[in-house]
Amino acid sequence: MERTRPRRNTRQRQAILEALKKLTTHPTASDMYEIVSKDMPRISLGTVYRNLELLVKDGSIQKLNVSGKEARYDGTPETHAHVRCLKCNRVDDVHDLPDDLDAGGISTLGGYEILGYHLEFYGHCPACKKKKK
Repeated sequence: MERTRPRRNTRQRQAILEALKKLTTHPTASDMYEIVSKDMPRISLGTVYRNLELLVKDGSIQKLNVSGKEARYDGTPETHAHVRCLKCNRVDDVHDLPDDLDAGGISTLGGYEILGYHLEFYGHCPACKKKKK
């Protein structure tokens, strides 16, 4: 029987997790590198990528694959919906979904056992909408 060792919580991983949890912008790995490297100038982009993937794997964060664009990361691991701006690609959480759209209570659908869902809305963010006027 293979024994799995608990993962060490490295200083870099902890810094990445703490920085991500403070954000609501759903950054890319490159964005996270820019943020974390300000306090840890010797960290590499590869280290940021690896640690983000480890945090996804252990359920601490979410990886968002929105509309075929570069993956983004969310510090809130619970399933929830997102909205993406079609102009600037900003991604935000959606709060207060109407009850008939909240899939959290659905356990079966069309014969499937539902394990989770991905719901993404798209439109124009407040900043891009303001520019349009």
